[in-house]
Amino acid sequence: MKKTLFILLSVGALTVPSIHAQTRAGDASPVATASWPLTVSLQFHSLSMPFQDLKTTFSNVGIGLGTEFNYNRRGNLIQTVQVGYYRNRYAGDGLFVSTQAGYRPHFGHLYTEFKVGVGWNYTVHPNATIQLREGQWHSLGRTGKGLLMVPIGISIGYAKPKAFIAPFVAYQFFALSGYNPSVPLVPNQLLQAGTHIYFAN
Repeated sequence: MKKTLFILLSVGALTVPSIHAQTRAGDASPVATASWPLTVSLQFHSLSMPFQDLKTTFSNVGIGLGTEFNYNRRGNLIQTVQVGYYRNRYAGDGLFVSTQAGYRPHFGHLYTEFKVGVGWNYTVHPNATIQLREGQWHSLGRTGKGLLMVPIGISIGYAKPKAFIAPFVAYQFFALSGYNPSVPLVPNQLLQAGTHIYFAN
């Protein structure tokens, strides 16, 4: 667990030096309160209970793109939207879209996030499926299905005033509903490392 968190924090820290290069002189608006940034992240997926089997997540890589809106000027009440994709050869690939409401307290240039929301996940079966029809087995290929997604997330990030890049690392747990009748809820988790990119107005 400690080793995994160290790796994620190291990835996030690599982008911190570039923040100074992206600072615009004379702009008094801190990035922590700016809406509609482009959020880009590298994601690692596993099919497991919360904070379990974290090492296997690094074998299943994905990407995410999104943005967010601030409900107040302090920037501590947010609404996020994300589209993501991950590969998992054993549990199946996933393509998802989600939205989360969050609370983001600031501690100087550092901030944390607590988010919860809802989404939709199209999960692809890891192997070709077959179906019995008229006494014969027929291949259906790698079929998939859309599932209700309930994500809960925490994160830590760095957002220096006047900067336009704010790196972060995050942990997301989400449950998928409707996978099959015998397993009504399927637990999943994502480790994320990325950045918010704030464009000039």
